Amino acid sequence: MTAPLDSDLMRSFLAVADLGSVTAAAGRLFRTQSAVSLQIKRLEDSLGQPLFDRQARGVVLTPRGEQLMPYARRVVALLDEAALALREKPLEGPVRVGIPDEYSGKVLPRALAAFDERHEGVQVSVRVDHSTALLKEMAADGLDLAVIYDWAYVEEGEVLCIDPTVWVTHTSHAQHLRKPVPVGVYFRSEWSRDYAEAGLDLHGINWRAAWSCDLAGGMRAAVTNGMAIAPLSRSTIPAGCRELTAADGFPIVDSARVVLRRNPRGSSPAIEGLAATLREAFLPLRQSEAQTEGARRK
Repeated sequence: MTAPLDSDLMRSFLAVADLGSVTAAAGRLFRTQSAVSLQIKRLEDSLGQPLFDRQARGVVLTPRGEQLMPYARRVVALLDEAALALREKPLEGPVRVGIPDEYSGKVLPRALAAFDERHEGVQVSVRVDHSTALLKEMAADGLDLAVIYDWAYVEEGEVLCIDPTVWVTHTSHAQHLRKPVPVGVYFRSEWSRDYAEAGLDLHGINWRAAWSCDLAGGMRAAVTNGMAIAPLSRSTIPAGCRELTAADGFPIVDSARVVLRRNPRGSSPAIEGLAATLREAFLPLRQSEAQTEGARRK
């Protein structure tokens, strides 16, 4: 009979795998190096095969270790989620949150749905709109929280991440090579006029408005279907598409801050709980942008 895998051993395994060092993993786990080494040995013994190749400057995963990684992450994440759900005090009451269309596809729906499922006593209402409209709605006391773009660096609030807007093209259609370049523009948008379109003009790019819409989803459709290049947040570039960089002759449109605004009229445990969920949802974006910026400086 196969011995069950211990979750504590899984945590040690993940720490060593992520950091590539037993010593570094011991520091993260607040344990001694020998204790972590013993845990890895116990895990390897229970599986009957090595999970790491020991090298002069650390360790690397064996093929069997690579196979274990996704299972270990799922197990640890599920245990953490269960612990959080059981330790949290029940939250109750309505929470009205506004989010930009850019993040309505993949970043925020999963986080909002998980929060709604975990707290059955909370009634979450979501409004998807542009930042300007969301701020007006909050001023009218129609929202408790709002995630907005601050490209002018003037809005107050908690900065969730920096998510630059960049020009995006499809790797197969290569719209950016056409003359004039077909471009997606937002109608009735001062930002589109003052940042996106003005940036193209400033760099002497010959372009034409080939696609006009009012939502980021429409821009993604324009790019993926080969109609135009479009300004999109870097974190939301669709599959099969890529960022146009300075090497392609295209500027970054802006370096917008993604800001969490709270309604100053009051708060509640439910509102603060959802704010924490939003903060956590943007953590991978914050880490990714930090890594990208670090790579640029090297």
